[in-house]
Amino acid sequence: MKPRASAGPRTLTLRILRCGPDIDPHWQDFRIEETEGMTLFIALTEVRAHQDPSLQFDFVCRAGICGSCAMLINGRPGLACRSLTRDLDPLITLAPLPVFELIGDLSVNTGKWMRGTAERLETWIHTTAEADLTAVEAPMEPALAEAIYELDRCIECGCCVAACGTLRMREDFVGAVGLNKIARFRLDPRDERSDDDFYELIGDDTGVFGCMSLLGCHDVCPKGLSLQTQIAFLRRKMAVTGLK
Repeated sequence: MKPRASAGPRTLTLRILRCGPDIDPHWQDFRIEETEGMTLFIALTEVRAHQDPSLQFDFVCRAGICGSCAMLINGRPGLACRSLTRDLDPLITLAPLPVFELIGDLSVNTGKWMRGTAERLETWIHTTAEADLTAVEAPMEPALAEAIYELDRCIECGCCVAACGTLRMREDFVGAVGLNKIARFRLDPRDERSDDDFYELIGDDTGVFGCMSLLGCHDVCPKGLSLQTQIAFLRRKMAVTGLK
């Protein structure tokens, strides 16, 4: 995709895969006039407001924070609200993310998949300490806090899941988003689990050893997370743990 030279408004064609539980999948074209600073989110809103109110797609924040508007954009997972039409050709193909349960058109149920993964990997702090809501929070080294925050920037948009070659072949793979969560809680000093505990969660082909290292997840992450580094790090740690 190359930015185009300024030559006045273009007519864009949005070729959208219309699909759903009661719809035979088919492509439908919508034509709109491009405006300055238009994103795919704005373009889709224009289509739904003025051409077809039945078009289904998701959005919340419109600022690349909630991850709701993830979809296949010319075959590549991305966020509609962060995709400027000026960076795309006049013909733009849009389809729902694969892997996830389809709701309709460009809308998929990422929340169901993410919750299932969170429950399976127990992505919460495990501690035997009694909670004291009146206590002052224990200080943490700034560098460690920053490292945890960096991994916490995941917005669970599903782009990495949709780009994962392993998930296309085995539905029980936890994906980069799941491994990133494990890496985050492994860093947290408040979590009392050991590497042996984490090995029980991801130390097989459904976890870190199932990754084929194609790194489509790393390439499409809209937040630029270091998924490649985290997966490689966890694989080394889990290999050592498994050989004990």
